[in-house]
Amino acid sequence: MSHHQPPSRPAIGAHLGSWLVYGLCWLLAHLPYGLLLWLGRVLGWLFKRLFKSRRRVIAKNIAACFPALSEAEQRALIDQNYRETGMMVSQTLRTFLNRSIWPYADLTIEGKEHLEQAMAAGNGVLLVSGHFTALDVGGRALCEQYPVAGVYRPHKNPVQEHIVKRSRLRYADAMFSRDELKGIIKYLKAGGVVWYAPDQNYRRGQSVFVDFFGTPAATITATHQLARITGCQVLSYAVKRLDQAPYYALRIAPGLTDFPSSDVNHDTQRINQVIEQMVQDAPEQYLWLHKRFKTRPPGAAPFY
Repeated sequence: MSHHQPPSRPAIGAHLGSWLVYGLCWLLAHLPYGLLLWLGRVLGWLFKRLFKSRRRVIAKNIAACFPALSEAEQRALIDQNYRETGMMVSQTLRTFLNRSIWPYADLTIEGKEHLEQAMAAGNGVLLVSGHFTALDVGGRALCEQYPVAGVYRPHKNPVQEHIVKRSRLRYADAMFSRDELKGIIKYLKAGGVVWYAPDQNYRRGQSVFVDFFGTPAATITATHQLARITGCQVLSYAVKRLDQAPYYALRIAPGLTDFPSSDVNHDTQRINQVIEQMVQDAPEQYLWLHKRFKTRPPGAAPFY
């Protein structure tokens, strides 16, 4: 599979429903930005009422990660998270399906000198991010300014897989599925920049239990392994939606020092702490609907 070319286009007749949905999404992606934000708020309102089963997941996650918040504060954060999740849909549609480079190419990336210095060293760069509602906006903004490859989860629907990969490859240098470690290693060893988010509960790949906001979370060790094998530098990249222009705040932190160490658990815990700091900066914009604590340590009771 090429990492620089999308999969072949699925036949329209065999996937007519999916292509019709794509057509609607394309139209929505070309609405004025202000209308898209309004649509996102409407979608958030609908999600809150239609997907009530996820409310329990969001509530459990927030209660575990922010126990100091009162019940009223937690409820307010849940409501804000629904709104931002709705906005995630409308923002992502625009990012994928609208070829306009506004605002991506004009956004200021705070700390971009850290990335430029790491790129100049030539050993490859691993940019660690988290699953935030503006994740794809941040990815496109980065790719409009630097040659960067992304790591993603393939989609089962062939139309969705074709559209998402084709859309991302319009601005990304390459796209790797999260299981394509050999390709990622080769890309990093050649001095490339890879952007990915290691903060979800994956069933595949090597994981260890380290704390995420004080609760044991199965966390993939790929950041440690890739740094150890390729000698790449590891930096973090945060993206946050703003209500006012320029609408997004992007920040690259200095590279992690003494990374990797010889202790995979220690390094994986450090990565979780990096993502915790991003979450604390914009807790309403984190993807709390994901079952982050689904996999439990041996003998532990189910979390959800």
